[in-house]
Amino acid sequence: MMNASLRTVARGFRLHVRRGLGARVGGGRGPQAAVIASTRGGASGLLSVCGNTSSYIITSPRFLRQFSTTSYTMADNFRIERDAFGEIKVDADKYWGAQTERSLTNFKINQPFDRMPPAIIKAFGILKRAAATVNLSYGLPEDIGKAIQQAADEVISLKLLPHFPLVVWQTGSGTQSNMNANEVISNRAIEILGGEMGSKKPVHPNDHVNMSASSNDTFPTVMHIAAVMEIEENLLPSLKALLVAFQEKVKAFEKIIKIGRTHLQDATPLTLGQEFSGYATQLAYGIERIEATLPRLKLLAQGGTAVGTGLNTKKGFDVAVAAEVSKLTGTEFKTAPNKFEALAAHDAIVEASGALNTLACSLMKIANDIRYLGSGPRCGLGELSLPENEPGSSIMPGKVNPTQCEAITMVCAQVMGNNTAITVAGSQGQFELNVFKPVLIKNLLHSITLLADGMTSFKDNCVVGIQANEDKIEKLLHESLMLVTCLNSKIGYDMASKVAKNAHKKGTTLKQSALELGALTSDEFDQLVRPELMITPK
Repeated sequence: MMNASLRTVARGFRLHVRRGLGARVGGGRGPQAAVIASTRGGASGLLSVCGNTSSYIITSPRFLRQFSTTSYTMADNFRIERDAFGEIKVDADKYWGAQTERSLTNFKINQPFDRMPPAIIKAFGILKRAAATVNLSYGLPEDIGKAIQQAADEVISLKLLPHFPLVVWQTGSGTQSNMNANEVISNRAIEILGGEMGSKKPVHPNDHVNMSASSNDTFPTVMHIAAVMEIEENLLPSLKALLVAFQEKVKAFEKIIKIGRTHLQDATPLTLGQEFSGYATQLAYGIERIEATLPRLKLLAQGGTAVGTGLNTKKGFDVAVAAEVSKLTGTEFKTAPNKFEALAAHDAIVEASGALNTLACSLMKIANDIRYLGSGPRCGLGELSLPENEPGSSIMPGKVNPTQCEAITMVCAQVMGNNTAITVAGSQGQFELNVFKPVLIKNLLHSITLLADGMTSFKDNCVVGIQANEDKIEKLLHESLMLVTCLNSKIGYDMASKVAKNAHKKGTTLKQSALELGALTSDEFDQLVRPELMITPK
């Protein structure tokens, strides 16, 4: 029978069984698919067979959680790994080792859904490769160094991503994830060199892969590498593309005069292009704010080791590692001038999140304006026509909703929430080490991804397709009582106010009210009340 008690891993919700070879559940094997039905947790699902392969679809929510946290293995299909706490069984086909295995057991918190983000895993690969390159000049044997580099390259490519199963809810220094990287790279390097996985020979996870380093300086370095790469490669391109889309609308709408609104009440006129120029400028400032945070994110903690003193490393190691990371990423990183700050505080992460939070505020305002201006189609403001992408109601036929505006505003709400978590976590740097590192970077990367994807969706499916309803805009413009403002210089504020109030009370036009009160002649009114003369200073 299948041993269902060993450990936590899942590659997905589908169990693949190759008859005659055994069942694979996240890497473990068993002899029969039917055994799954007998495991604890009350699994339920569908078993389908095609050729030599069967698929079992898990449908029980209770079992799904257990399936996410338990690897089923056969006797003789595991290896023994060892650490300071003794021996522990690890699936034979997994590259991780004892400390990762213990973390899987000790931190069963929303596994596997809150696994360390792939951007962090990639950054681990970059840093470990860079460190191996530098350590080759500090006494690391060449064959071991090159094997570590090769294994790290596979981490960078995310080829080994399934071997990084840990969630962010772990030690606040990220030690378990650092050891996960050390163990995976060590065992893969051992395999490359023809050794026995788990033997720690000839490549030791601590002595060789973690040479000259501590988790306390490694994890914050990885945090910064991941944040910079995601901002530069994903967030900023998406934001800049959205800015271009708004700039194009500014030009397209530059001659359309509409009524302005302040306090949700009618105000003086402006062009639709001017209104959209405000949105474009908000986005341009957003780019500037985010880019302004990058210099501090590009400062790396590596070389500070445990508390910032650089114990167990060599002079110049920090500078050399930063240079190697720069080569691997194509981005200029530098060593942090003060390692004590780099380990104990994460103000650069908090600052970056603040810039993202400001961008979220901008996007919330912009998207809300657009959906309000597009409200209707017959009983709202109706000044804009938004792209119709999908049906909007399951009960009201023909209804279409501003779904892209709603999606991006929900993204903004989440980013604001993430910023609150980051603010709290960033304040938790007791003495020489901040111990909220994983939650800091998880939320920052989440915000970056949400904003990047959200802005691209908003641009492609909404902004580029926005059209002005010029007839409705003109109708509302000429119905507004606030055009009376241009009469101030001729008849004074008090008389202009009487004209507006009289028109509103009697339901007449401004011109009719002005003539009734004897404030102006018809020709004088026509000379003064010209919206096209009200959109710039005289």
